[in-house]
Amino acid sequence: MDLLNDQAEFAHNVARLIQYIFMQGYICTLGDAYRTPEQAELYAKEGKGIVDSLHCKRLAIDLNLFTHDGRYLSDTKDYEPIGKYWELLHQNNRWGGRFERKDGNHFERQEK
Repeated sequence: MDLLNDQAEFAHNVARLIQYIFMQGYICTLGDAYRTPEQAELYAKEGKGIVDSLHCKRLAIDLNLFTHDGRYLSDTKDYEPIGKYWELLHQNNRWGGRFERKDGNHFERQEK
């Protein structure tokens, strides 16, 4: 039940984050939300992720940020205001822009 509650709260916070992104004048699309353990292992071997990814528990999502003229924003600093908002939504929310290996478009929820 704890995982279900974490997933439900995470989904609600993602909805709020997406609304915030659009209110700030950006466009966003969804990236990875769920990853199988096999995908996580493959990504880890390729240096694109970690084996125990929270994507496998449906507690992480990657969002792709665009300007209104369609320019893709890939730099972590472009995501900083959004990452800060994400962290304010819940004490267990973490933004990938603060990771040692920066992952600006990654938003996750640590389990309780």
